[in-house]
Amino acid sequence: MDGTFFALSDPTRRGILERLGRGPATISELARPFGLTLNGVKKHVGILERADLVTTEKVGRARQCRLGAADMAEAGAWIETHRQVWEQRMDRFQRYAEEQA
Repeated sequence: MDGTFFALSDPTRRGILERLGRGPATISELARPFGLTLNGVKKHVGILERADLVTTEKVGRARQCRLGAADMAEAGAWIETHRQVWEQRMDRFQRYAEEQA
């Protein structure tokens, strides 16, 4: 789960995942909208790959990237649990603030 959150912590990596959600792309195609070097994108893709969020395959001279098979259920459950805790805290704070007014 740490690898997943680390991979998702960077806006460029999230953008890469959004792009790959529309279909496979080469490293070059992924680099264009971000204005990054090919090496820069390869580093980002490598982090996404280690988290199983992206897979790559050599196709001719290009490296084709696709969304990976990562199971986001564990990360989603963690986020949901903490979201509920914070909502409860905010509800209590709101009640307190209303009582003090």
